[in-house]
Amino acid sequence: MAKINENYLKLPGNYLFAEIGRRRAAFQKANPDAKIISLGIGDVTRPLVSEVIEKMHEAVDEMGVLETFKGYGPDQGYEFLIEKIIEYDYAPRGVTLDMDEVFISDGSKCDVANIQEIFGIDNVVAVTDPVYPVYVDSNVMAGRTGAYNSDGTFEGIVYLPCNAENGFIPELPKSKADLIYLCYPNNPTGMTLTKDELKKWVDYARENNSVILYDAAYEAYITEEDIPHSIYEIDGAKEVAIEFRSFSKTAGFTGTRCAYAVVPKSVVAYLSNGEAYSLNKLWNRRQTTKFNGVSYVVQKAAAAIYTPKGQEQIKSVIKYYMENARIIKDGLSKIGLQVFGGVNAPYIWLKTPGNMDSWAFFDKLLNEANIIGTPGSGFGPSGKGYFRLTAFGSRENTEEAIERFKTRLKI
Repeated sequence: MAKINENYLKLPGNYLFAEIGRRRAAFQKANPDAKIISLGIGDVTRPLVSEVIEKMHEAVDEMGVLETFKGYGPDQGYEFLIEKIIEYDYAPRGVTLDMDEVFISDGSKCDVANIQEIFGIDNVVAVTDPVYPVYVDSNVMAGRTGAYNSDGTFEGIVYLPCNAENGFIPELPKSKADLIYLCYPNNPTGMTLTKDELKKWVDYARENNSVILYDAAYEAYITEEDIPHSIYEIDGAKEVAIEFRSFSKTAGFTGTRCAYAVVPKSVVAYLSNGEAYSLNKLWNRRQTTKFNGVSYVVQKAAAAIYTPKGQEQIKSVIKYYMENARIIKDGLSKIGLQVFGGVNAPYIWLKTPGNMDSWAFFDKLLNEANIIGTPGSGFGPSGKGYFRLTAFGSRENTEEAIERFKTRLKI
């Protein structure tokens, strides 16, 4: 008799964004003439920059010529891309990495979900709350948690609240935490940690033999000088942290798919006998067994963002989105809403008016203004009473959305 993995049954209903899609479809069916503006799911809208397209076309042409055709590529990724990642993303910040410490993948969502496979089932997981659902759900699927509680938490996970009262700065765990998920700039709140604040986490991990799983997917949007772009800017972090980066938001690769994980050889976890073991070796073993690799064409396209022209072009696109963020933040502030984020990240985190339930505000915003956002409660219990908007829309839609907030939303 074949049996299922019953841990999947612990997960509540639909994945957050699937539920948003369901409600949108139902509303559109009932209101076919409504023009819905989506500021919800964090998908980009600007096209790939010309430098990327040019290099991608070149790579496609190479695949049609005997002398330049590429079959299976290196498991960790092509050296030409890894070299550029180290040269442009890390070396300028004083971070040294070896080539075999960078692993190219098809998206950081896959990496942050799959990384838990190389850790024992009895590790205690800590997450900031609100939290990107993938961190929690992947550990639930693996059996690393208990039951789902009525307050939106899972037994066995340490939740670290981030809210307006504590400035969205999580406190260090008061109980044991072996695996710590941090995302900065943060999704969903758009907030950040300074180097001094991040150092506290690195020190905690070193003192407790913990591992930090650091999601830096939005680092390219940082505008303030004292905000670290990489956890490896903190002394000692290479002993205790794995970092995840993505080309999705940096270069518009949401439909092209490319990312990377950095797993320093100095990061270790422990065998049951107390012996330290390199996580780099384990991740390499996992990837070479389960991952097909990223296509040559896509990796050539990703490398194009590191040319002078590519750098100029992607920075222009990021500037475009951050201007959208400013428009949203300023516009909502002017109508009296309490808003956070939008300075070092393309996300705006707002307090729902009158402490309205997050999903109730979702329905209100959709029905009155025909705008889609993301209910904060979908990111965890500390997201209740909050709501996320993204700056990834077009300028026209962003400005129209703010006008609708002002004229159609009854608050």
